[in-house]
Parts: sequence; C-alpha cells; structure tokens
Amino acid sequence: MNWLPLDRSSPSSLSRQIYLQLRKAILAGHLQAGERIPSTRELSGRLNISRNVVADAFDQLQAEGYIVGKHGSGTYVEERLYLSGQKILSPQLFQSSAIEEEKNLSCVDFGVGVPCLEAFPKRKWGTILKEVCTTAHENYWRLGPSEGIPELRRALVEYLRQYRNVVCEPEQVIITAGAVQALSIAARALLTSSASVLMEDPGNKVVTRIFSLAGGTVIPCAVDRYGLLTDRLPRNTNPALIFVTPSHQFPIGGHLPVQRRVELVQYSRHTGSFIIEDDYDSEFRYEGYPISSLQGLAPDNVIYIGSFSKSLFPSQRLGYLIVPASLVCKCREIKHLSDRQCPALEQLATARFILEGHFVRHIARMRKMYKAKRDHLLRELQSRFNQIEIFGASTGMHVVARFSDRVFDQALLNVCRKEGVIVYPVEERALLKGNYSDHIILGYGHLDSALISKGVERLATALR
Repeated sequence: MNWLPLDRSSPSSLSRQIYLQLRKAILAGHLQAGERIPSTRELSGRLNISRNVVADAFDQLQAEGYIVGKHGSGTYVEERLYLSGQKILSPQLFQSSAIEEEKNLSCVDFGVGVPCLEAFPKRKWGTILKEVCTTAHENYWRLGPSEGIPELRRALVEYLRQYRNVVCEPEQVIITAGAVQALSIAARALLTSSASVLMEDPGNKVVTRIFSLAGGTVIPCAVDRYGLLTDRLPRNTNPALIFVTPSHQFPIGGHLPVQRRVELVQYSRHTGSFIIEDDYDSEFRYEGYPISSLQGLAPDNVIYIGSFSKSLFPSQRLGYLIVPASLVCKCREIKHLSDRQCPALEQLATARFILEGHFVRHIARMRKMYKAKRDHLLRELQSRFNQIEIFGASTGMHVVARFSDRVFDQALLNVCRKEGVIVYPVEERALLKGNYSDHIILGYGHLDSALISKGVERLATALR
C-alpha cells in the first residue's frame, strides 16, 4: 500500500486521511469491485499506527457503502463503484490562480462600486449586532415574514420618504438579499417569453443578463450625459419594463432632468409598462442635495430598488424592493418561494442603525470623504492629460473619462495592467458597440489619495 501515505503534520486526522485515500482508490478503480483489502490489524501494522485509527476509517467507508465485511473471510470492495475520469487534483492547479491574485494586489484597481470599508463604523455596528443577539425576542430566531421584518420596512419608509422623496407604505416594501434579487423578483413578476425590456445603453451587464434569463427581449435605448434620451424611446412597441438609473446613470453618470422624467412616466402609462428605478448610489451627491427619486413622481408606475452594499458594506446582503400596490401580492409570493427569509437579526440591527441616526451620520461622513477623493482624482487627471473629458463627477463613487485619441481595446488594457493599473472600458457595458471605445470608468471610493495618484501616473505611462 505504497499509495497510502500519511501526513502526520496535516490538520486532517490520520483516520480521515485513510478514509479519503481508500475512497479515492475505490472510485478511481485502483481497488476494484470484489477485491479484498487488508484487515485493520494488517493495515495498522504496515502504517505503524493504532488499529483503532484504521477501524474508524473502515467504519466510515462501510457506513457509506464503499466496503463490506464478510464474516470469517475479510473486507471487500463493493460492486459498481468505479467512477470513470475520477482524478486527484494537484495543488499546482490552484497555485497559478493564487500567484495571479498576488500579482493583481500590486495593481491599482479602479474598480466600480467598491465602498471605503475602512471608514465604516464597525465598532458601533458590532455593538448593535451584539445587543440584538442578546436582547431580541425569540421570534427573531425563528422564520419570520419573507417580505422582511416590520421594523426594517418601517425604518426604510421613513428614511426614503425624508431623503429620497419616495412615496410608499411599509406593506409595499420587500426586503431582499441585495439589489440583484430585487431585480430578479421584478423580472419574474412581469416578464414573459414575448415581453420586451427597454434598457439604458450603456448599462449594467448583470441587469441585462437577469432580464434575458427571465425571458425578456432587451432593447437598448441611447443615453447622453444627462441620462436616457426619452425622445428616442421606440414608438412601435409596448414594453413590459423600462429599466433606468435616473439619479446617477450607470455608467455615464448623469441625472435625468425633470422634463425627461415626466416624458418617461407618460410613455410608461401610454404603453402600459412599469419603470424599474435602480437608485444604487444617489446618496453620495456632491453638488447640492441628492436628486429626488423618480418613484415620487409616479408611485403607481415605478418599482424602486435599493441596497446597503455601497452605503454600508457589500457582505451585509440586504436590499429592498418597493412595488406599486398592484404588484405587492405577486412579488411577495415570488420572494417567499425563492428565498424564505433574509436573516432577521441582521435586519433588526440595520433597522436600529437607521432609527438611532447612525445611518444618516455615516452617509454624511462618507459623502465628505468621497468628495475629497473625487476632487483629488479630478486634479490628477487634469494635471496629466490635456485632452480628456469627464462625465458623472457630481454623484457616486466613479467617474467616466473620455480620451478622444485612444481606443481601449484588449491590447491597451493589457498594457495598462502591465504598468500596474486596472481600468474598465465603457464599451464592454454597451449593447450597441462602437460608441464608447474611448471611454473608461474609474472607481475611486475604495482608494486613498496616494493610490489614486499612483494609479493615474501609471495610466499616463501606459497611454504614452
């Protein structure tokens, strides 16, 4: 049994190692059906270990049906266990990805939508979460309403009413596992195989995929620096959904003027469609107050979606869907069938974080911090590039930069990476290709001023 080496320094027990190696040998055919395997006494002697250790491994193999003991005869491999193509993965298969990941750590990554996690009040959050875990009624440890606990839905209604001019009641709020699930619920509620969806172009590739998987046909709609061009909406179709990011168009960054908002609402009413408003980072506006929601203009026509991924932290995995009254029952049922409940204790902690004022204070601090980062990025870009146009700098955690004399194809992106900077072309997010090859997205929320300066310097070197 030279194929049964044991690693005594491994955190895995010797019994577990024997079990795993015998199991692999049986499945790979190295030990064939009906073949007799050494007894526990014999194998423990060969391996110079306790017989009980081997017996534990044999017991597990027998319990799972890999071996069978025959009284007075010995232990044998069971029938029909050979699994063709069974391989033992080499650690080298994983080494290259780890090395590649280590290389990327040296790059300045202008990733999009990544918040500054160092500035999150972790101690305050931890205190609230601890209090929730020690004082919450036992009902919160059981399964609760799939649409979310009442405390969080009420807290959200009050916050969104005051700061986003959203018009709704707690019954219209559905707590989800992030914005992606919220979009998926809306898509399942309203899309069929013959339905069409109007979507800003360029836009979010994940959202496009969600609508396509739900059976919808995505129709791209042009945008400019202000957002959706409502005068170009198709007049020969009746879409089921219209997806927009009116307070900070993704990725170009404009906010939709009220005249176009009115035109969009009138268009949706005329075509019998619903508007999905993704309000993904509008809290972080640096010129005046945040732009009011589109939902506040037409609560019966707009499905409003938000999350805490950027305002708090991504791994929290809580979002929300606010639907017109006519869709409440259907969307609640879809949520119930797709995900019985989002974690109740995290919901309760988030509700307290909002109600005690920590959320508003955190947003205010982050708005000031992101503004300083944005200003630093703009200064660096303007000092190093003569011909550059900036879009979407008034809101959010990214800007779009247009270099009129460059095409950000794969070759140029590789040059950038080689110089130690990662940027994201807008063209990859466009359904209709050819209009944004000289635009890149630069996310800055997670970068400090030194990394921003280093990244822009490396970008300048790459473009030279």
